[in-house]
Amino acid sequence: MKRLIIIMMLFAPMAVMAQKFGHVDSQSIMTTLPEIAKINGELQATAQQFENELKAMQDEIQRKADEYDKAKATMNATTQKETEASLQEMYQKMQQTYAQNQQELQKQQQEKMAPVYQKVQTAIQNVGKAGQYTYIFEQSAALYVGAGSKDVTAEVKAELNKLK
Repeated sequence: MKRLIIIMMLFAPMAVMAQKFGHVDSQSIMTTLPEIAKINGELQATAQQFENELKAMQDEIQRKADEYDKAKATMNATTQKETEASLQEMYQKMQQTYAQNQQELQKQQQEKMAPVYQKVQTAIQNVGKAGQYTYIFEQSAALYVGAGSKDVTAEVKAELNKLK
């Protein structure tokens, strides 16, 4: 039994040394993908549409507020309260619309980016399997990348071109 333990202790460092580590800069990969430019363009168009809608709402509130300020002196108290309540309601609706637009934009981004993330993940896995890597780490998340870790970013980009 002692012999087995001693033999295992001698070979354990060799097993650790046989591990292969890689790192990848997925951010640089993502910026080079043509799908990202298309998705960003679509998201910017949607964001612009939402911004235009909010601007129209804001202009309407401002117009009604100006009308109220001009006519306030001639209004009775009940009409003033109703108009103020109406303006407050319009303002709250604008805030709700803004929040909903932000959520919708985030949802669209997640939906459109999911296939791209999956494609990059598949390419990384393919490179990992082909190169027999034990681990491939995200470069930006690593606190330290030593000389024993190979940058596989170019290999992943090449794999992505194969996946098209």
